[in-house]
Amino acid sequence: AESADRVGYALMLVLEQLTPDERLAYVLHDVFGLSFDEVAPIVDRTTPAARKLASRARDRVRGAAPGDPQQAATREQRRAVVDAFLAAARTGDFAGLLAVLHPDVEFRVDQGADGIRIVRGAESVASSAAAYHRYAAGFDFEIVELATGFAVVAISDGVPESLLLFTSEGDRIVAMETRLIR
Repeated sequence: AESADRVGYALMLVLEQLTPDERLAYVLHDVFGLSFDEVAPIVDRTTPAARKLASRARDRVRGAAPGDPQQAATREQRRAVVDAFLAAARTGDFAGLLAVLHPDVEFRVDQGADGIRIVRGAESVASSAAAYHRYAAGFDFEIVELATGFAVVAISDGVPESLLLFTSEGDRIVAMETRLIR
């Protein structure tokens, strides 16, 4: 039940990444079974445009990377890069972190009431992750597979505390986002 709750929360985060019209077209058609003729006036588009919105949303939910589909990481690559990141972060291995981070990586950090802090660049993100290893000892980590890749749930005393989402291309992480759950 806890795992299902975490996956449900992670799916909600994935759906948040869609534009409002994409999300609406996707949910109305794919979840509730409305025809595109019925969806079109709701999203104020033509029927073919509503179909395109849902198709684009479906691709994004499945994990299709924007841009060149040849650059999209395979499931195995995405898992390997998450495993390598976690191994390096747990020990504070700066060089190991740099090896899996794209030079232009962006890390969006949920700071609760203080908003979102954005850390840009491999060296800055690696420094943040390397410093975090001192606090990681008190957490268990569970890797959850999503349609778009993998997320890591940080658990303290059996309670999920935060969710770390990864976006990768090939063997490099191009974006990360952490969300507080509690």
